Amino acid sequence: MSNIKLFESKQIRSVWNETNGKWYFVVEDVVAVLTDSKDPKQYIKRMRQRDEELAKGWVQIVPPLSVETAGGIQRMGCADAKGLLRIIQSIPSPKAEPFKQWLAQVGSDRLDEIENPELAQQRTRELYKAKGYSDDWIEKRMRSIAIREELTEEWKNRGVKEQIEYAILTAEISKATFGLTPAEYKKVKSLKSQNLRDHMTDLELIFSMLGEASTKEIVVNTNPKGFVENKKAAYSGGKIAGDARKQLENKSGKKVVSSKNYLPDKKQNKKLN
Repeated sequence: MSNIKLFESKQIRSVWNETNGKWYFVVEDVVAVLTDSKDPKQYIKRMRQRDEELAKGWVQIVPPLSVETAGGIQRMGCADAKGLLRIIQSIPSPKAEPFKQWLAQVGSDRLDEIENPELAQQRTRELYKAKGYSDDWIEKRMRSIAIREELTEEWKNRGVKEQIEYAILTAEISKATFGLTPAEYKKVKSLKSQNLRDHMTDLELIFSMLGEASTKEIVVNTNPKGFVENKKAAYSGGKIAGDARKQLENKSGKKVVSSKNYLPDKKQNKKLN
């Protein structure tokens, strides 16, 4: 969530480059918010056809970067603030000037967050709050983010390769915890590109945290090396949460896994119709 920025309540995905200390923003997202286009890819294609100079320098202005999305890591065209200012010249939009001011503020906010990391957490809370989540849910979600970061740091220290192997280990934990892989779980909740955990109920978040916290504890104390050994630890950690979930379901008579999601009302109403 810390890599999602809001401009007029619309999401723009971003990537922080530690090497040059710059934010890079997904160009498709920027075009979508400036033009309200339903197909930003096509808009970008036509824009490049109109502006030959922009098209010539496109590769330098918009490098493909690895962006963390709800569906996993994807390579997407991104641009820094300077690149976006050039792109904006080819977009006739009344939002251009407010967007330029927003860009400057985002850069300033990042410098503040480097000085004081707690600001990043506070802004993530504010983002969830703006999307309508309750304070209790937000606190659980923030804790789940912290536990996830602790676990991935342990994986990284033990030779697990990022992206693909992280995804496989995460699926192992989820399968043992809920009986579903993340992809299967998203189908239950009628999700597509959305982040699964952003649509979990309180109980689902709690058991998700238990699975990852248990895995981290096993990893720390048994020190597995490499992907294969960590996959066994992931299953063991997930099983602890899965056994606890089954006990609760037996006692309460109610399933923990829910089809409930936090999609906007318009999408919910369309689905109902």
